[in-house]
Amino acid sequence: MQTSGESVASKLLGWYDRHARALPWRAPPGTPSPDPYRVWLAEVMLQQTTVAHAAPYYERFLERWPTVAALAAADEAEVMGAWAGLGYYSRARNLIACARAVAERGSFPEDEAELRALPGIGDYTAAAIAAIAFGRPAVAVDANVERVVARLFAIAAPLPGAKPAIRVATRTIAPIARHGDFAQAVMDLGATVCTIRNPSCGRCPLRADCAGYATGDPVAFPVKAAKKAKPLRRGRAYLVQKGGAVWLVRRPAKGMLGGMRALPDDGWSARGDGGRTPPSCGNWRSTGVVRHGFTHFDLELEVVVGSDCGDLDEGEWWPLERLGEAGLPTLFVKAARLVLDDAAAQREADRRDHDHDQAEVAPPVRRRQRAEAGAEDRDRQDDPVAPAEEGNGGRDRQQQRDQAEEDGKDVEHVSCLDRTPRQRKRGN
Repeated sequence: MQTSGESVASKLLGWYDRHARALPWRAPPGTPSPDPYRVWLAEVMLQQTTVAHAAPYYERFLERWPTVAALAAADEAEVMGAWAGLGYYSRARNLIACARAVAERGSFPEDEAELRALPGIGDYTAAAIAAIAFGRPAVAVDANVERVVARLFAIAAPLPGAKPAIRVATRTIAPIARHGDFAQAVMDLGATVCTIRNPSCGRCPLRADCAGYATGDPVAFPVKAAKKAKPLRRGRAYLVQKGGAVWLVRRPAKGMLGGMRALPDDGWSARGDGGRTPPSCGNWRSTGVVRHGFTHFDLELEVVVGSDCGDLDEGEWWPLERLGEAGLPTLFVKAARLVLDDAAAQREADRRDHDHDQAEVAPPVRRRQRAEAGAEDRDRQDDPVAPAEEGNGGRDRQQQRDQAEEDGKDVEHVSCLDRTPRQRKRGN
């Protein structure tokens, strides 16, 4: 199937004008290019991350560091903490280094080659910034573009070997103007229509030009090589508590999760299991295992809780109720959550046990209380009437009779009101 580059570009740009996604780092189709700082920040964040996940981070970064100069002047630990949860933490370190390099030179360069010379900027990011921020005729090929172009041309070579052919094919359909809009149009088509599974070919503006669609199996493209099984590594993380605080350390600047706050661990790495000696604590208790996937390996991390610890390595006590502000990597967030959930479950179990014990004790207690109350009533009924003071008994009874006669009442009835039931029974 012959594909006309001009026709494809025209159809795609027309579709983009009507269906472009509204994203916080974008300028609407046909409008002036956005700030290069915003384009660069978004592209770095979107590497290996979805739009939905990256967008809140992007907005928080812009609110906190609205310009590249502000980011360049920021404390590295604060930036790393704000990045926590986006993963691939080397990007955050390169982000700071790149911001400082740009601030030193005064602005972002417009040329692809100069952009590639900046820390953390590779071929795709350089092309995206050049096209979107500066309108340069650069070909930005990300995973969405690879999928669209591989299907459009039915490129049968498997990835990653097919990347050069895909790049060449993308150049053949690029327009002579609106380079930024074209780059974003291909990305949007791949993200919303030409999706990995179940592509919406009926809504695609390029269906008539698509060689992959003509085969009847567009999902077969791009062809991917079989994935290699990732090795499994095992390690331990140590959560040390003291007075409502938890002990955190700072990981080495270079290496996995470099420069991030974390729980102490036993030295696990991509190369092997952990085995380092734990902190010297009197009591250790295992709370379970968390699993986490990295790019090149999977990790099973046993989480153990310690107390009564002696001297600890360099680190800081962090309030447990503010642990969410520490900027922990996702792996250690999982580990801390496991411990906190375990503690909450134990408190709930203790509460249920206490309620159950109270329920078993309550009936005998209530029966005993009722019996004691009944005995007190009987004692009060059986108490003898206190004798009248000597020499006053007859006078008191005569006073009652006199008062009764004045009131017009039956004398015997009045006198018996002053007697107990037992006295009345005896006829006293």
